Amino acid sequence: MTPHRDFLTLRDFSPAELRALFALADRMRRGAYTARPLAGKAFAMLFMKSSTRTRVSFEVGAWQLGAHPIFLTPRDVQLGRGEPVKDTARVLDRMVDGLMIRTFAHAEVEEYAAASQVPVINGLTDLHHPCQILADLLTVQQHLGTFEGKCIAWIGDGNNMANSWCDAADLLGFELRLACPPGYDPDPAILARAQAGGRVTLVRDPREAVAGAHVVTTDVWASMGQEEEQAVRAAVFADFQVDAALMAAADPTAIFLHCLPAHRGEEVTAEVLEGPQSRIWDEAENRLHVQKAVMAALIGGESLG
Repeated sequence: MTPHRDFLTLRDFSPAELRALFALADRMRRGAYTARPLAGKAFAMLFMKSSTRTRVSFEVGAWQLGAHPIFLTPRDVQLGRGEPVKDTARVLDRMVDGLMIRTFAHAEVEEYAAASQVPVINGLTDLHHPCQILADLLTVQQHLGTFEGKCIAWIGDGNNMANSWCDAADLLGFELRLACPPGYDPDPAILARAQAGGRVTLVRDPREAVAGAHVVTTDVWASMGQEEEQAVRAAVFADFQVDAALMAAADPTAIFLHCLPAHRGEEVTAEVLEGPQSRIWDEAENRLHVQKAVMAALIGGESLG
């Protein structure tokens, strides 16, 4: 069987391949790419977590590239009745040409990838969200010309987004400043590896992180599966809200990003979210383009150089 590649974290691509992905995604965004390299193929999407952007972007993207997308939840397959992950993976890879998984534990996508003979794409886990970071960086490139030499400020929880931002800064060489309250830092191993490269710093004061930054970004204080922690987290993160005063400390040309869904009045004010520096709708659209680039490369044979 032909060897395949998976996309579970940003580190599954080299820096040169990531830049080639952005170039391909930008061609798709501009309508300059019309090929259908997935024609005649089937693409399965397994959702253990619900989604708006992930589902629609992958389903539309697979269809635009010529594939037949198949939406699956635990109710649609035998996982809901206790079938082992590796058994489901081995059945699916006999019938489809690629698999996207959105789930909780990162070990689960690793288990699928180990058992599967077709490309597995991480649509989100509790540890990594690589597709979203690709979309964010494409948005930075779209509006600021490049992410090279820019400073990204992450405000809030050291969650899967923060982890993937750490990987991106380490691989691509831009500056990343993380402002997280004590006890809510990114994964220690991921953070340490990124900090060793000298481009990533962790601070406790959002104003220190944002000072002169070109991009300010955040996420909800309690992610899916953490709802019971909402009240505690609201108190802990009270000083980590992105408001107009915090944005004023950034570079005058700075843009605001949020992976969505957003809680107006919590991690970000409506004034910022709906304001002139916000690029969240382009960011959401760019999920479609970067994921099409990933699918075209991993499943469709599109070259990354």
